[in-house]
This record gives sequence, C-alpha cells and structure tokens, in this order.
Amino acid sequence: MEQLGETLRKRWSGGRSENAAREEPLRRMDLRLVPAALLAWGSAVAGTYLPAGWLLVLGGFLIVASIFFLHWATPSKRRWPHISRPKRKPMKRSANSLRSTLGLACMLAAGVTGHNVVLGVERENSPTADLAADHAQAVVDVVVTGTPRALGGRGQSGEDGRWAVTVQVVHVRAGGLNIREDARLTVMGSQPWAEAMPGQRLRATGRLKESRPGQPETAILSASSKPGVVEQPAGPLSLPSQLREALREASAWLPPDAAGLLPGMVTGDIEGLAEDLEAAMKPVGMTHLTAVSGANCSLVLGSLLLLARTLRLARPLAASAAVSGLGCFVLIVGPDPSVLRAALMGAIGVVALASGRRGRSLGFLCLAVIGLLLLDPRLGATYGFLLSVLATLGIVLLGARIASWLNYILPLPLAAAVSVPLSAQLFCSPAIVALQPGFSSYALIANIVAAPFVAPVTLLGTAALPLLPVWHGAGHVLIAVAGFCAGCVAAVARFFAGSPGAMLPWAEGLPGIGAMALMSVLTLGFVWAITHPAAVLLRVLRLHAHWVSHLPIGKDVPGVPNEGDETLNRSVRLERF
Repeated sequence: MEQLGETLRKRWSGGRSENAAREEPLRRMDLRLVPAALLAWGSAVAGTYLPAGWLLVLGGFLIVASIFFLHWATPSKRRWPHISRPKRKPMKRSANSLRSTLGLACMLAAGVTGHNVVLGVERENSPTADLAADHAQAVVDVVVTGTPRALGGRGQSGEDGRWAVTVQVVHVRAGGLNIREDARLTVMGSQPWAEAMPGQRLRATGRLKESRPGQPETAILSASSKPGVVEQPAGPLSLPSQLREALREASAWLPPDAAGLLPGMVTGDIEGLAEDLEAAMKPVGMTHLTAVSGANCSLVLGSLLLLARTLRLARPLAASAAVSGLGCFVLIVGPDPSVLRAALMGAIGVVALASGRRGRSLGFLCLAVIGLLLLDPRLGATYGFLLSVLATLGIVLLGARIASWLNYILPLPLAAAVSVPLSAQLFCSPAIVALQPGFSSYALIANIVAAPFVAPVTLLGTAALPLLPVWHGAGHVLIAVAGFCAGCVAAVARFFAGSPGAMLPWAEGLPGIGAMALMSVLTLGFVWAITHPAAVLLRVLRLHAHWVSHLPIGKDVPGVPNEGDETLNRSVRLERF
C-alpha cells in the first residue's frame, strides 16, 4: 500500500516535482469539522451508558446550544433588520466561523443523541433484555449479521475454542412466552458456531445474559447447543460464503501455514489458521492481517486507482471505477459493518497518501466519523471503531510528513513503507495498551518486513476469488503465488515471535496509557532527530549558548571576594555562540 501511495500520488497529480511533494504536507490543516466529530463521538459514547431520560436532556441542551451559537454567528443586520443600530466594527471572520462551527457541531451531536434516545427506549422496553436480566433459558431464531470471531477459552461443556458472532433476533421462546422483536445479540458458542455465515437463519438454545455497560448488544446468548440451520442465505448474501469456501478448498494443497493464513488475509476466514501461528502473530502485532481491515481496502482501492490512471482515464471516471471495484470487494468478502467501516477508512487513507493534503483528508475522516455515528451510534463505544479512526488519523496527520523526513536518508518507496505502519502504530499503541497491556518490541519491524508480501497476498488472492468458479487453472496460479507470499508472512511472524523480548510487560490502566502515549511522542521526536541532524546540532548549540550565558563562570559572583586574577577569568570565560 505504501508504494502504491507514492506512485498514485504522481499519477494523480500529473507528475509534480519531488520538492512540491515534500512541501505539500506543510500546508495548513482544515480543523473546522474536528469539533463536530469529537462532540458527535462523545454523544455516541454517552448514549451507551446513560438512560433515555438523561439522553433527552442532553439532546435538548445540544439543540439550545446549537441555536445560540448559530444565532450569535449571524450578523446583527440579519437578526433584526427593522432595528437601526449604531455602526460598529464588523465581526471578525475567524470568530464568526468558530461560532458557526460550534453550532454545527452541537446540531450534529444532537442528531446522534436523538438516534441514541430511540435505541435506548427500545432497549429499556425490550422483552429480551428483561429475560436477560432474569438469566432465562431460551430458544432463539436469529439471522447472522457478522463474521464469527475466535474468543479462546473453554465453554460450559469443556470444549476448546469459543466463538462469538453478532446476530439479529427474529423469535425468542422462553418461560412460555413467544417474543418477536428486532434486537441485537451476541452469541457465544463452541466450535460449530465458527461456521456461521452472514445471512443464515439459525436456531439455538442457551441462557440469556445481560450485556456489559457500553456494549451495543441488547443481551448475550451463551449457547448450549450447536446452531441449527433454518434457512440458508439467498441471493447476493450467499456469494461471500460460497467464495470463502472455494478459496479454502483451492488453498488446501498449500503448506499448512500458507493454507491457513491465505483465506484469513483475503476474506478474514481464520477457521483453518493453526493455533500456534495465531499465537505467534499476537506478540508481533500482526493479527490485523487476518481480518478485512482498512489496509486491505486501501490496497484494493489504490491498485484500482493506479490501474485506471495508467489507462489514462479521467479523474472522475477513474474514481468511479475504483469505488465500484471496492464495492465489489466488499460484497465478495461480506458486507459486515466492520468491513464497511474498514472500506471507508481505507478509502480515506488512500486519499491521504495519494494527495498528500492533510487538511482535506482530515475533513474526509471527520465526515466519515460523523456519518457512521449518525447511522449507528453504537459504533462509538467499540474498540474496532476507535482503532480504525486512530490508525487512519495517524496516516492522515503523520504518514506523508514522516515519509518526507525519511526520504532524506532512505529511498522514497522504503520511506513510505516505514511511515505508514509507524504513523498508524504511534496513534494506536495507547489504545492497544488499554485493551491488552504489553509492549510489542518487534511490531514495527515485523510489519515492515512483511509489508512486501502482504500486497501480493491481498491483491492476487482477491483476483483469484472471481476466477475460481469460471477459470479454475488461472485461479490456482494466482493462489500459488499468493500462498508463497502468505507463507513468507507466517515465517516472519514466527521468527520475530520467537526472538527474545518479543512481548514485554507494561503497566495497566491510565499509567500504562500515559506511558505509551509518551513513548509515541518520544519515538516521533527520535525519527525527526535522526533525519534532521543539522537542525538538532543547531538547537543543541543554541541551548548550550543559553546555558553558558547564565553561568557564573568568568563573572564576579556576589559574596565571593575577587582576587583580581584576570588571567584566570579570561581562561575560563566561554565565548557565546
């Protein structure tokens, strides 16, 4: 993705000079949508903890604040045109813009709060939530809406391998009651639940439990039975599961590591991933490769844009073709909410890398955050959403800048290859520490070493998916090349995971988060220092001169008799720089 970013920037911009590319990251950022995104996010998080009554109060306060700021930002002649007032100095444009920005932020946050009120009322009046409060035994019919994810540990029956999947309730039978409602559950079950596919209608038996505060689900179902298939997905919903199965079968002849890792890196299917390889990828920060993340979507979108510009298509046509291709990729891997979020964040990352304009890219990121929270405020309290936003924000703010720094000592493709994972890791590390305390010593270097192999796996594996049903031979050729690269990624993970000090202990809670944030700042300063030695030397000399100017050496010190030894004073007097 990193090499694609620089090549795409040249193609998209019409071949601008390298100096212009270096100067672009220094342009002024547009921060007008930042307050709106932050306030909307805060309202979304508050909606997962506050009851509906308090949310109504919060929404009313935000509406009043929005009216106040927008009214204050309106010139007095437009407020009361019939009243003559003495002439005053015109309002400063910056102050007017700030008030309008705050008014818009409060209005959007009120919209998020209103959506939260609706969800809160439904949740408080949900019969399923009442059954979960009583820990009732129930039989539920559900429709799978998410991709199963591994949890580890043991279930009630002692079986290894616990899985969680997000579902939508269709029918609940418990305590002689038959309930039909549109509620969201998380099912936790044994290994058979790993085969659940989005769009399937399943029937399961288990105990309903209350969800923890801050979780978007109405309740949790601890399944005590295997899922019974009531109805298979039909139409476009069946396409992702069919292609995943075809990819799993086509890669079965590869070595074990490659056969298990290839479907995970292309479609997020980790059913065949070996447990020891999955455990090796955790301490080196490579587990994101086994999920459809923004990096996958960025690679697909960037490659399509580069291909379209190579064919000399106009910018609007190239952008439309690339977005259509990304939509097909999302449909192939499954239009889960996490995949849609990753596609949106990946598109913003490509815009940031291709244009090099941090201000515009930051505005796109804020619009994406606001739009996603307006559609589903429950995203605001999820770690996946937080990490996606932080990684994209790091690429937007620091990706091009760090690449321009490193370009003084490294070739541009290598500088870009280092800057993207580094900028994302600097922003994500404090949040990762809050989720899982520990310091991955080799996370950055492992991702950099594996980066040349990640792009072929994603692109060739994705290209093989539509080819397998219609041209089996060509699909197997692509699978062979992608499988070799996937094996290299697995080898990198195993090598660094087996190195001494792969995972170091780290403080938990706020001290750990603060220490990791400080570590990120120091790392950024270290990168700047090694790429700007002349500027560092100049600042050291200035600091030395400042200290020397305040030292008592060579001067008459009050309270100390002066023996008049001018020779000694002249010999120890330091010349100012």
